[in-house]
Amino acid sequence: MLKLKDPGNAGPLAYAKKHGILEKRLAAVGATVEWGGTYASFTATVDAVRSGSVNVLEGAISPALGYLANGKDIKIFSITDRVTDPAAPKTDGLVVPAGSPVKDVKELAGRKVAVNKGGRGEYLLLLALERAGLRPEQVTRVYLNPDQAASAFATGKVDAWWAIVRAYPEVVAKGAKVLVHSDDLPDQDLSIQAARVELLQRHPEAVRVYLDVVRELTTQAQTEPERFQNVFLAQGPTALSGARLQEELAKARYALPPRPATAADGAYVKDVAAVFHKYGVLPAAPNPADVIFERKASR
Repeated sequence: MLKLKDPGNAGPLAYAKKHGILEKRLAAVGATVEWGGTYASFTATVDAVRSGSVNVLEGAISPALGYLANGKDIKIFSITDRVTDPAAPKTDGLVVPAGSPVKDVKELAGRKVAVNKGGRGEYLLLLALERAGLRPEQVTRVYLNPDQAASAFATGKVDAWWAIVRAYPEVVAKGAKVLVHSDDLPDQDLSIQAARVELLQRHPEAVRVYLDVVRELTTQAQTEPERFQNVFLAQGPTALSGARLQEELAKARYALPPRPATAADGAYVKDVAAVFHKYGVLPAAPNPADVIFERKASR
């Protein structure tokens, strides 16, 4: 059985859930799917993964490495290559409040910055500080999940925040200023799909079907993005309209479908792990073979 977090009101998995696509496709290989709770990020899903209530999740290389520092029960089985088209909407940024005197990363010395611990926000902040010539200890990293960080940023408890995914356009729409994007940095942290090792080893066909469905629907969303927004609800806190809706539609048009991970993707793992190890986030750099699950070719 595949155990997935609730996909919310948008995206390929929300569309798949509404139309029962995974249920139908998985039945062909003798598998089922169970939809679980709502989690704001990869790191917020950690306890659910460890308890077994979620066994497939999406995120980035960085939080997967953070997770693996305390356990070896998941592996990355899929990678999504970076969108390089300059016309594509930005998906993250280091932001400060509209009225902040900070105009450059260098001016964050002595200030508090919200990031997700051992995740993409912390990775990108370390790269930005390095480029600005600041040592990590010159900035106070405040470890918060996305919901907590949004609240802390709005109430002035932190001076800056590396906002990611939906949090980024939402905070910018409220007037936040962007100091730097990941596109401005030597970012090697790609989006990934990971799963518990026992699922990958015992039911590889179920994982293959899952990835095939996500790939197909991501490709469909490039040309029909409207179908993949406000999937369940057209009104309410999870529904989008106006400029925010248009931005998400634009992201879907540029989004690349995920692909199976290969041994060559170990180069990305090494680069991200090297940054985390250099600055003490990870006690040691992992062996990429312990992180990547490469699907064997069908005979």
